[in-house]
Amino acid sequence: MRPASIAHRIVRYSGLPFLFREVLFRKATRIIMFHDPIPEAFDRAVTYLARRYNIITLDDHLSGRPLPDKPLVITFDDGHIGNFALVEVFRKHAIRPTIFLCAAIVGTNRHFWFSYAAITGSSGPLKSLPDHERLRVLETSGFTPEQEFETPQALQKAHVDAMKSDVDFQSHGLSHALLPACADHVAAHELTDSKRLLEGLLGTPVTAFAFPNGDYCERDIRLAREAGYRCAVTVDFGFNRRGADPFRLKRLSVDDTGDVDALSAKVSGVWALLNAITGKRPLSRAKRRPVFAAVQALAAQLVLCLP
Repeated sequence: MRPASIAHRIVRYSGLPFLFREVLFRKATRIIMFHDPIPEAFDRAVTYLARRYNIITLDDHLSGRPLPDKPLVITFDDGHIGNFALVEVFRKHAIRPTIFLCAAIVGTNRHFWFSYAAITGSSGPLKSLPDHERLRVLETSGFTPEQEFETPQALQKAHVDAMKSDVDFQSHGLSHALLPACADHVAAHELTDSKRLLEGLLGTPVTAFAFPNGDYCERDIRLAREAGYRCAVTVDFGFNRRGADPFRLKRLSVDDTGDVDALSAKVSGVWALLNAITGKRPLSRAKRRPVFAAVQALAAQLVLCLP
């Protein structure tokens, strides 16, 4: 068993996930993020979640209507073509997740730039570059955002049409550009044009935005409001109380393996907190915080989320 798997199991059976779920943050909404799980793994994950949480929609959280205890929203980032195979799992468990689509990639044979870069191991370093420099490096290596490949990586129009009754489709930008690294006009273009394109594709309003890579700055919050979105989701640590800023919704990232030990540790919020305390991952993607902020963030979450 890998060290990470051992750690996940220890956390799962430590009692901390139970404490976070059943006592400390029972009234707070968890929003969790998948990417491209296979149906068997996702079914295993939802079976675990449905026994311990009440799965609601993103709209339920925003609506102002009374919520059940332990509410949980399921989201997916990017719109991978493999998400189409999950429809039967959605129906089996009577859930309606949100899938955030890259508007310039869905319905095409274009590929995700981070998938292409990962082949050479350069995805991580590219994320730290200004947007124009990231595009230049990718072009040098033979990739452009408009390039069409033999096979698609993203959902196609027929898939989206078939899934609309089971899925809440929303925006993840045009081609997964990291907004804080973009010039003002590029960031505005990502927000406004992705909304316009997706509304044309879906025939329904697009009101939610997921910041690519979870990265954002104050300018991006302002641009999202100005573009007409109702909310935006981050990958900042924590849970969501009613009435909090809808453009800074917190999400917990979970992996796609269906590993129940890992899922327990991550969905509870314990894993992200431990990573923040040890300095492995910042609590916020908007700005770096010192390690002691982990304790401050937990205390703030406790004050805000308890009934």
